[in-house]
Parts: sequence; structure tokens; C-alpha cells
Amino acid sequence: MTEPVRFRNVVDGKSVESVTNRWLSSINPFDAEPWAEVPHCGVDDAEAAVEAAHRALIRGPWATMSATARGKLLRRLGDLIARDAEKLAAIETRDNGKLYAEMAGQCRYIPEWFYYFGGLADKVEGGVLPMDKPDLFSYTKREPLGVVVAITPWNSPLLLLTWKLAPALAAGNTVVIKPSEYTSCSTLALMDLVREAGFPDGVINTVTGYGHEIGPTLTQHPMVAKIAFTGGDGTGAAIYAGAAKGLKHVTLELGGKSPNIVFADANLNDAVKGAISGIFAASGQTCIAGSRLLVQRSVYDEVSARVVDFASAARLGNPMEATTQVGPVTTLAQREKILDYMDVARSEGAQCLLGGGTPDDPRLGKGWFVEPTIFGGVSNSMRIAREEVFGPILSIIPFEDQDEAIEIANDTIYGLASGVWTSSIRRALTMADRIRAGTVWVNTYRAVSFMAPFGGYKMSGIGRESGQAAIDEYLQTKCVWINLAEGIANPFVLR
Repeated sequence: MTEPVRFRNVVDGKSVESVTNRWLSSINPFDAEPWAEVPHCGVDDAEAAVEAAHRALIRGPWATMSATARGKLLRRLGDLIARDAEKLAAIETRDNGKLYAEMAGQCRYIPEWFYYFGGLADKVEGGVLPMDKPDLFSYTKREPLGVVVAITPWNSPLLLLTWKLAPALAAGNTVVIKPSEYTSCSTLALMDLVREAGFPDGVINTVTGYGHEIGPTLTQHPMVAKIAFTGGDGTGAAIYAGAAKGLKHVTLELGGKSPNIVFADANLNDAVKGAISGIFAASGQTCIAGSRLLVQRSVYDEVSARVVDFASAARLGNPMEATTQVGPVTTLAQREKILDYMDVARSEGAQCLLGGGTPDDPRLGKGWFVEPTIFGGVSNSMRIAREEVFGPILSIIPFEDQDEAIEIANDTIYGLASGVWTSSIRRALTMADRIRAGTVWVNTYRAVSFMAPFGGYKMSGIGRESGQAAIDEYLQTKCVWINLAEGIANPFVLR
């Protein structure tokens, strides 16, 4: 076995190990072998990263840099990511087991966020107020919040980091990144490009380790102004509660149980492909997974059969190979959770139409694979339809008409995303109005863009990422008053 590659954190512009010189192994989900190590950081490391970000915010060149200059640095970083996209994608695939084709597509697209927000950096404007008080001039300006802690998940580490990092930097904040302990390597590799781009020391820092060990320090530190988190709703609620103690700003992009709704008048070929893409393309490891497939009763049997037929031909294998369509799940613990949910579904009366366990294929070796699994006969009251599994499990639920589809779609604690398949523009617009979710896709699924705001309703989160709305999440408004008169008439009377 080859010696694992060691990645190091960057704090205040310097490559550092943990204070205690401990390391965490990163396991390749395809062969279940350690391939890399990252620092196992503690409280002292977390505090050092926050303090470095705070120094850069108030004393370093970043503090006096023009917005135009910040934008140029962001665009330069985008260029470097574009140059090294394939290298970064290969690291992500080794770290989380997702298809190299998908990770490469994401990494090649990531620069667009840095270009977009780099261009937006010097478009942030205040305004002059049409003041109602004589001899007083007033205007507003937009300023950065301060130190931002970005906490990212293991499923798409660089993409979901970028959604936080690009607008935070464009607004003038400094950042401490805490990646998932399972998939830290691509973030640490990105820091080489951050330094090459020319960002001042301390503007972007990283700290790796377990959330329960360093999370409270990062999220409750008095020098931290905002936490931007993507992950489960339970952890998000805990972060929200901790942040409230210090009245910190938060952006929380949390879980989902997204309905993917097929009407009888839809193009069923496209709808079937959309159903497959919505749940199996990323092995179900995405917050926007279309894990509930709602199918109008008149085409329920046909759509169910076609989805099963399509999914049964999916090729499991090495995620680095172009012919592979489904890779392993990212962690062994996640695989066990997924398998447990299969047992729960059976115990509640769901009918397993495909899969239902681990594949019996010696070519897959010790990899953490789960069969693409489809359950029919599912009611929306079953746990498999209510709880986020985060794996390749699809529940097919029948509905009678549009009103029932909306009722089932909205009968969830989540509201992150949804899909609608129909040939009726009237129905498309009606469904878009009535579904309680932050994103509604019509005749497509899983489309994202640097231009399009993304976030959830209900337990799916707070705030928006991407688009112009995102930069507002990292800014605060200051109001300035200037007295143009030569004296104050009565200091005891409020003007």
C-alpha cells in the first residue's frame, strides 16, 4: 500500500499542521483504503484560524483594498481553478467516491462563481437618502460583516464551499473554512491556488477536524460574525442555537425530501430520465435529491416499470472510469444508515421493486456500494417518505389529481427543491406558485447556476446562496448623518 498523501491547513498564509501533530485519515470509498491524511485540529487550532482572519480583516492589506482589486483576485482564482479543474476533481473523487465525470463537471463550472462575484464586488452600492430634516445630509453604505466561518459537507466539497466563499470575499469579509472531516483534501488543495492568486495572508484560512471538537469554538467565537453552513437539519439547528447566543448572522442550507412530480400529460421519456437523474446520478447524496417520485395514478404503473427498467441497467463501478454510472457512497456509516432505511421501508409495507441491499459483484471489492433501490406502494406517511436518507433510494407515491399532488408535495418538514413534469404551462405555473420549496424545476431537475438564488423553506434552511441575493447575506448597512448647519440649536431636543 502506498504511503498516504499529507495535506496541510493554511492559517495566516502559512502551511500548518495541528498543534498536537495529530492526523486524520481520508478513506477512498471505492477500495476502502486510506489514501490521504489531514491535520486533526483542536480548539487551539480553531482559535488561531479565527484570530488570523480577524487580523486580516482589520489590519492587513485586505482591509484597505478597493472592491475592484478584490474582484480581480476573485477572477484570478477562478482562472487557476479552471486550469486545475481535473486535478481537483480527481482529489474529490478519491475523497468522496462520487463520479469523476460529475466532479470534473462541477470543478470546471466553479470558476463561474468567482467570475460572477468578482464582477459584482465593485457593484455594491449605498444611496443618498431624500432627507426630511433641514440641514442634515444622510447616506448609506454597505460593509462586510466580518469574519465568516464556512462549514461544508462531504458530498460536493468545493462547489458548496464556492457558494459561500465567492460572495463572502466579494463583500470584503475574511473566511475560516471548516470542511467535512471525511472530505477535506480538495479544500486544502484549493489553498495552494488561493496563495498563487495573491490573496493577502489571513484572508482565507482552513481548519480540519471533527465538528464536535472544534465546531463550538468556530461558531461561538466572539470574533466570528457569521456562520455559513451546509449539512443536516439537526446540526444546522444546533449551529443556529449556538449562533443566537452571540447574535451572529447565519446562512443554513439544510436537508430535503424533494418531490419530483410526474403528471399524465408529461413527456414520460424525459420524466423517467429526470427521475433517474434526480436520485441516482449522485448516489442520492445530494440535498436536492428527488427522493419522492409522485406519479399520477393513470400512468403510475407505466412510469414505475420504466423507472425500474432504466435503473436496473445502471453500471456500478470505479468512479474514476467514464463508463461508471453509480459509484460508492462516501462513508461506511452512511452506507449502514441507508441499509437500515431499507429495512424500515420493508417493515412499513413498502414494496421493493429494485435493489434493496449491497451489490454481489466481486469487481466492486471492498467498496462502500449500495444498490440503486426503488420502493413502490409507498404512502407519504412512511418514514422512507418523510426522513432524509441521503442515499440511492427512490420512493414512488401515487396521486390522483393536481390538488392531491400539491398536498403530498407540501406534506413535509422540508422545502428545498421540487420537480414538475407536465406539458401544460398553466399547470407548470400553478404548481410553481403552490409548492412550498425554494426551487421548482419544470421539465428538468438538478439545474443550478451562479446566477440563480438557492435555498430552502421550512427546515431546509435560512438564507440564499448564489445570484445577487447571496452577496446581501454577507453585507450590513451603515447609515451616515452629516450636520450641514453651523450650530446645534437645542442639545436636549431630538432632531
